[in-house]
Formats: sequence, C-alpha cells, structure tokens
Amino acid sequence: MSDTDKDRFLNPMFGYRGEFTPENLAFNANLQEFANRISLICALETGGKIPPMEAYKQIKDLWAELDRSRKNLLSDD
Repeated sequence: MSDTDKDRFLNPMFGYRGEFTPENLAFNANLQEFANRISLICALETGGKIPPMEAYKQIKDLWAELDRSRKNLLSDD
C-alpha cells in the first residue's frame, strides 16, 4: 500500500455540499480533520495507548484550533 493510499485511508475527506464560499469550504475541511483526529484520539484512549487526561488535553487543544478557525473563517451572521 502506498503512502498516499494510507493517508487517504487514515484521513478520509468527503466532498462539500453546502453553500459554496472559500471560507465555508476551508472550515469544512478543518471540521472534517477535527472529527477524524477526535476519532483517533478516542480509539487510542479506549485501547489504553494514551491516558484519559492526555486524550482530554489533546481534544481540548483541537477544539481551540477549530474555534480559532471558525472565528477566522465564518461570520456570526
């Protein structure tokens, strides 16, 4: 399996079907990456590979990144 195939398997991305703006598209990509990384962190914690507090810290940091992305890309309208 090539590195590209592995990356696509581990980080699937789906097409955006909402109202198109560059900002919406960028935020959607960030949101999909957030969801994928949360899933991996949960699996690692459930499997005993990382402790619960480490999982919590990583998820908290990812949430802060996503919130910054939202503030930079999306208006409050």
